[in-house]
Amino acid sequence: MPFKLDIGDPKSKRTVHLETSSEAFIGKKIGETISGSAIKEVPEFHDYEFIITGATDNAGFPALSIVEGSGRKRVLLTRGKGMRTKKPKGLRLRKLIRGNVIASDIAQINLKVSKQGTKTFDEIFGKKENSEAK
Repeated sequence: MPFKLDIGDPKSKRTVHLETSSEAFIGKKIGETISGSAIKEVPEFHDYEFIITGATDNAGFPALSIVEGSGRKRVLLTRGKGMRTKKPKGLRLRKLIRGNVIASDIAQINLKVSKQGTKTFDEIFGKKENSEAK
């Protein structure tokens, strides 16, 4: 059950994509903090702290923080995650959404840095190169 991690750093405005098989994420909810030592693939994260901001299961359904549990539920939504941006005014749709608890069938977890460690993202992963668009 490997998880794909998308870790965003608000200070450097950079996102890193990793893959981990750590079971420290199972049972955590969206919005909770997790220690960087749970990501064993990058030992420099031992003094970092991360906030779980979202997740997606293996079928592509997004996890929503207002839905309790780890299973899928059909929820009546008006806007936000799981809804398209352009829709008629007043439209409500019943959508299939994943609960806010991380389970073994979650494929991707979104994290945000809440406490910076001794090394910065640029020191750990190398300097971000600016490529010119043609």
